[in-house]
Amino acid sequence: MSTFKQKDREILQGLAREVVEAANDPVNEIRRRRHNNIMGLKQTRPTVTIFQEPWHELNDTGELDLKCEDEFCRGVELEMRRQLYKWRHYPGDMTMQAVSIQPYWIEDSGFGVWEDVDIEKVDNDNDVVSRHFKVQIKDEKDIEKLKDPIIKYNPEKTEELYQKRCELLDGVIKVEKRGIGGFWFAPWDEVVRWTGIQEILMDLVLRPDYVHTLIDRLVQCWISRAKQLEDQGALAMPLNEMEVSGAAQIFSEVSPEMHGEFALQHEAKFYKLVKKVHYGCCEPLHNKVDICSEYLPNMYQISMSPWINFEIGAKNVANRFIFGWRPNPAHLAYEKWDPELIRNYIKEKLPILKSNGCSAAIYLKDISTVAHQPSRLTQWNKIMEECLDDEYGEE
Repeated sequence: MSTFKQKDREILQGLAREVVEAANDPVNEIRRRRHNNIMGLKQTRPTVTIFQEPWHELNDTGELDLKCEDEFCRGVELEMRRQLYKWRHYPGDMTMQAVSIQPYWIEDSGFGVWEDVDIEKVDNDNDVVSRHFKVQIKDEKDIEKLKDPIIKYNPEKTEELYQKRCELLDGVIKVEKRGIGGFWFAPWDEVVRWTGIQEILMDLVLRPDYVHTLIDRLVQCWISRAKQLEDQGALAMPLNEMEVSGAAQIFSEVSPEMHGEFALQHEAKFYKLVKKVHYGCCEPLHNKVDICSEYLPNMYQISMSPWINFEIGAKNVANRFIFGWRPNPAHLAYEKWDPELIRNYIKEKLPILKSNGCSAAIYLKDISTVAHQPSRLTQWNKIMEECLDDEYGEE
């Protein structure tokens, strides 16, 4: 006897058929080839990825309305509706696969310290909020609060959820169980939530030994987490075959030497466990390419945020690594929509990438608002495609 109502099954199977249809579109092969070219550091058309969008602003047509009743079904439905919405409206170089993934069920005790924070909201539906963090770690004694996490992979619970997904979708789309496929490793982003930003930056100068002890302890906690996950078979691949992303965003105004001393030399202890590293996020790294490569010999991609000196960044990266360009998401937030501003901004940057021989991956992300006009994402996607066609030719 079925666990789920027939209506829920029909809704999910209908969405799954749309996913399969999208996965069979020949454009996927073109986009996969683009991604492979960039991964191979070929000087060719950059790839485009759009994510971290403000989903609460995008449902003007009702495409994202959830229609299932069962809570588990609604979770699966949300995955597919968002996937299909992006495919239809702003795919960039998104590729689709005819598969529905059931993640492993993993319990994680955390590091023993959690955010104590005051929150201010402008939009109650937006999960992007302003936060004031309360200081919890002030000195060496407080470092003792940090604990190695306790990881528990639950294969029985995983199998239970997998069988539910199979019951709903098997025969329409392939269903797989899958462990953790990567990490966002940014220990400095975590530290400042416990120490205060101004306080810990001052401590780089005033109490360097304390800072080294603190960040090293957190990195060791991360290493413990990763090794427990690997030992329990909870990763999608061996740790030494994994590609990991990370950053030290709070170090945007710290010198390359201090970035190396207080961030990279500690982070490298974790990064050396994996195969490849994509380093950086919002912090400007145009003048830190050499120091990053010195400490991270397995770095294959480096982030170039909206706040870099673009020409210096392109010159320093050249064809050594993938140039991970983050265009300015604020262009989608302005009160007045200005397509020509975006077009001119992109057309200014692409020749610089090309003339410096860069292999570039373009990431439009951190999109906190589109001013409740979802079409802006579609238009941005179209403008970027047109600019890339003009600069690199159509494929």
